[in-house]
Amino acid sequence: MNVLVIGSGAVGIGLAASMLSQGADVSLFARGETAKAIRENGIERTGLFAHYKFTSNEVKVYESYDEIPKGTYDYVFIASKTTGNDDISKRLNAKRKILKDDFKIIIFQNGFGNDKPYLRFFDKTQVFSARLITGFARHERYISEVTVYTEPILIGSLQKQDPSELQPIADMITSSGIRCELTDEVDKYLWAKMLYNCALNPLGSILDVNYGKLTENRYSIEIMNSIIDEIFDVIKASGYETLWENSEDYKELFYSKLVPDTYSHFSSTHMDIKRKIKTEIDSLTGKVIELGELNNVDVSTNRLIYNLIKSIESEF
Repeated sequence: MNVLVIGSGAVGIGLAASMLSQGADVSLFARGETAKAIRENGIERTGLFAHYKFTSNEVKVYESYDEIPKGTYDYVFIASKTTGNDDISKRLNAKRKILKDDFKIIIFQNGFGNDKPYLRFFDKTQVFSARLITGFARHERYISEVTVYTEPILIGSLQKQDPSELQPIADMITSSGIRCELTDEVDKYLWAKMLYNCALNPLGSILDVNYGKLTENRYSIEIMNSIIDEIFDVIKASGYETLWENSEDYKELFYSKLVPDTYSHFSSTHMDIKRKIKTEIDSLTGKVIELGELNNVDVSTNRLIYNLIKSIESEF
């Protein structure tokens, strides 16, 4: 099995090490200092579960698609930031000869609807999405630490395609120590993650606090409640479903368990702003606004939060 992992951050390196541990032939697409670090040190997966270390001779690194032999890959894992999807999908299409005839693309990203850029070029039977809530951190360019685990990685299709051909991938990730399963309802689970991320990530970034602090005053709670209510309205109006009947049911779980379990966490949006790089807000709150506009749903709180993040980004 040959796997190309595009995106060599914490998630990409963590997944690459997982697949290598089960005998897959893995290549990483990386550039600059990251590519150099992997060539010099190989990659490692540390933290929760099994620890894995692979030398630079055991993992390939490419900085250009032109370097990759034709007909190489069975699977492509997209583990980059969502801001790269437009460019990555175009480049993969232009260099699709590196892919085998029956290849599959699996998108391991935050947000909803990230398959859309790839569906411009690839058939819906070739593009799948993963719900990933396992926490990964990259303190060194070649090391991924598994920091948080609450539920399995879930892989499925937003286009209602049968994911059963991906069972070998799920089995290998599970055997590496991180449970992974297939689902026919990945949309429900992605919306569950959207509710969590959209309520916490941008507001925590704007206020410069961790998740838990947002639940400790009535003003931020009021904002988060409004964000959640609007997202439930969008889900219903758009014809999607999630795991709860209504926003009140979700809020009960959100405040009693989800946030307390991740009290001290700072979001990826917060880290991006601290590093002064573009965030993934368009795949999160931006998607809520897009669907709200299409379905005449009031998303004014989400829009205000979105505009504040964009205002911060405009200074980068």
